[in-house]
Amino acid sequence: IEIEFRNRLNLLGKPVSISSKHKQNFSHRRLQSIVFNFIERPRGIQILYHVCMFLLVFGCLVLSVLATIPAHMESANQILYIVEVIILIVFGLELGIRIWSAGCRCRYQGFLGRMRFCKKPLCIIDIIVVLSSFIVLCIGSNGQMFAATAMRSLRFLQILRMVRMDRRGGSWKLLSSVVKAHSKELITAWYIGFLALIFASFLVYQAEKDENSKDFETFADALWWGLITLTTIGYGEKVPITWLGRLIASVFAILGISFFALPAGILGSGFALKVQEQHRQKHFARRRMPAAYLLQCMWRCYAADKNSRSVATWKPH
Repeated sequence: IEIEFRNRLNLLGKPVSISSKHKQNFSHRRLQSIVFNFIERPRGIQILYHVCMFLLVFGCLVLSVLATIPAHMESANQILYIVEVIILIVFGLELGIRIWSAGCRCRYQGFLGRMRFCKKPLCIIDIIVVLSSFIVLCIGSNGQMFAATAMRSLRFLQILRMVRMDRRGGSWKLLSSVVKAHSKELITAWYIGFLALIFASFLVYQAEKDENSKDFETFADALWWGLITLTTIGYGEKVPITWLGRLIASVFAILGISFFALPAGILGSGFALKVQEQHRQKHFARRRMPAAYLLQCMWRCYAADKNSRSVATWKPH
């Protein structure tokens, strides 16, 4: 850094005098940039830290599930308490370092800039996770049972930790781009499927309400039956018993299920096309720089040719 400052020149070619305060600010901003890129844009071996954090969060989630099983409740709670303490310390430090390192970007400098950074959705999730972990640990350390029923819902709020693993939102951006690209097809399939659900539920309700009032007492019961049937879940708790009801159910099962299954195929093909497009863009980006370098070299050879009569050339020196 000292050599870089010593060799810095102005427009007239004279050395620029830089005070030690500017050097310290430069070192401070450079450290902030390194830390910010490590947390927000990991590359290479830096990804190992985020993989370890994911495994730690996943292990905590597994222990939270085991803590609800009576046979494993006591041992799981003891291990879970230790893991929660570790996660709270790590995530608390990471949140503080993340807010501090955000100052390397102009829009996040100063107090107002830090507040602007804290308003980001992922930063809000981080704050919620840290606060919920702190509350769980404080209540659990007061002699109360760590897996008390009142605390289980708050502890499972920490599932948001899994959401924060994707810091750059690549998965959500990919999903939103696929839905946006095929929005017309999806809306059409959902619209026709919704109409099939309404008609099937209404007709079956009219056919079954007198003979099978136990299962189809209201139209809401028929809607529940139609939704479970057309989405192929099939609990079997409500079944038409009249021949007319069975005939209507059979016809709409054949037609309606096909439209309810269409969105899955549309999204699947959309994901495949989007991934193929991303691979094509990466391949193009890898070839762009060598191609630009080749064109630049060819132009330099042409421009430096002594026999060239072009006015847009220069003499080699």
